[in-house]
Amino acid sequence: MNKFMRVIVFFDLPVGTKPERYHATKFRNYLLSEGYYMIQFSVYGRLCNGIDAAYKHEKRLLDNVPSLGSVRVLTITEKQYTAMKILSGEKKEKEKPQESYQLSFF
Repeated sequence: MNKFMRVIVFFDLPVGTKPERYHATKFRNYLLSEGYYMIQFSVYGRLCNGIDAAYKHEKRLLDNVPSLGSVRVLTITEKQYTAMKILSGEKKEKEKPQESYQLSFF
């Protein structure tokens, strides 16, 4: 049975010059186009169906990270993600836990 995984991307990119803003915006737009959602500023997450899909997205990230700044990725299980405590604010709809059901054919 595949476990749902969350890929979380943390980034701190320079935005002092016009080219830096361009690259930061391009990276953010890339994340959104790949199905990531904003958890909070400079922290984006994506739900993946299993560890293989999570690794695939990590490899895609490597091909699209800007050369300047800091980008980190953390892959955790859905159970670990749901154990996260929110100290201030509320969970967004896309962050709600996903139920997995095994489909059987007879």
